[in-house]
Amino acid sequence: MSKETPTITAELRERTGSRYSRRLRSAGKLPAVLYGHGSNPVSISVDEIEIIRYLTEGAHVVELDIEGMGKETCLIKDLQFGWLGDNVIHMDLAKVDLDEVVTVNIRVVYKGTPASLKQAGAVLTQDISELEISCKVRDIPEEIVVDMDGMEESLTIGEVTLPEGVTAVAGPNTTMCHIFIKAEEPDEPVEGAEDADPAAEAAASEEPASED
Repeated sequence: MSKETPTITAELRERTGSRYSRRLRSAGKLPAVLYGHGSNPVSISVDEIEIIRYLTEGAHVVELDIEGMGKETCLIKDLQFGWLGDNVIHMDLAKVDLDEVVTVNIRVVYKGTPASLKQAGAVLTQDISELEISCKVRDIPEEIVVDMDGMEESLTIGEVTLPEGVTAVAGPNTTMCHIFIKAEEPDEPVEGAEDADPAAEAAASEEPASED
């Protein structure tokens, strides 16, 4: 991990259920459950603003300081969002050891501009926004950087340089991003032009003018 693991204070939850969880969220707390290492799940709550800030910064591992239990290194396993999908309403964490190998999804940051993108009609498509990786907890990166400067038509996982100790779960031939050429649309025909009879138009132009 490129940054120091953040420490977050957690409080035990004596009661659970959707009604009590709503009360917690109204008070600025995020309900969560801590799992791991053969122990029973522990219901906790953390400061919502604090944890959301760390999540936004790309944190995947936090140090929980739980009242009466001491500190635990925890991996953020799952986030549950509200029905609009724009706010976190619940979080699952798992106790881990820094040398434990885990599988996580890491955001992908694309940088650079492929030379082939300068072609007329060229469109860049980013097929993967998060990459599933496997590595030790201590080696979890905040992001995966994909350099597109040398890219031609496509870029696969096998062509991306991953941080040391990190491997991708998907195969090396999986496409990360690609470029396709958008076909030009044909010109719209003039309305009524296809109904005109060239022979009839020519005959009409040769008719003599009528005399008064």
